[in-house]
Amino acid sequence: MTAGGAEAGSGARAGGGAGAAAFDRLAARPVVAILRAPDADRFLAASEVLWEAGFRCLEFTLTTRGALEAARRARAELPAELLLAVGTVRTERHVREAVDAGADLLVSQVLRAPLVELARSSGVPFVPGALTPTEVVAAWETGVPAVKVSPIGPVGGLEYLDQLRAPLPDIPLMPTGGVAVDEVGAYLARGAAAVGLSGPLLGDALLPGGDLGALRDRARRAVAGAAEAAAPTAARP
Repeated sequence: MTAGGAEAGSGARAGGGAGAAAFDRLAARPVVAILRAPDADRFLAASEVLWEAGFRCLEFTLTTRGALEAARRARAELPAELLLAVGTVRTERHVREAVDAGADLLVSQVLRAPLVELARSSGVPFVPGALTPTEVVAAWETGVPAVKVSPIGPVGGLEYLDQLRAPLPDIPLMPTGGVAVDEVGAYLARGAAAVGLSGPLLGDALLPGGDLGALRDRARRAVAGAAEAAAPTAARP
């Protein structure tokens, strides 16, 4: 079982081999920090804080100037156990450049089947975005390991996740967009395979003079929420 209760072995849909293994690593710490800013000047500093706080999957978004170079630096300077994701992947060029930068996982806000196929041929899992039940099923049928549901906050948050999972319990979902730090545990407990955190987690940490100490505190809360959701019921306080 994944952290959210979806079918075990879903990562094998990513194309097998190293790609599947990379995605399956997310199940051990199913919370993703999504870094998005005007530029990536502070991505490495924030990534170091997030790693120290317990995050093991960091997503660098391609709408950020310098994101790929920051990804290369993170790949070289952070521990090898880092699950490095590149997000907002929309074109074939994005796929190739992200793979070349060392990405373990590709994430998109949309579904484009050619991108899924190109990522699969490169041995890298691809998680497309969707919002409606029809979009979720269409994405899942391309053979991806999970489907990102975004933006989930504005359309109902936890209640919307419940409504999606009721008829689609077999599809691993990664809610993202408008998820509060203190909601991580609740999303996982209600069946999410993983949870993506962006603005509510990062705050101003990616901006010049941003508060990295506050980022550390929020990151620790998010990781603690994920750990609590994963703990056996009898072991919870």
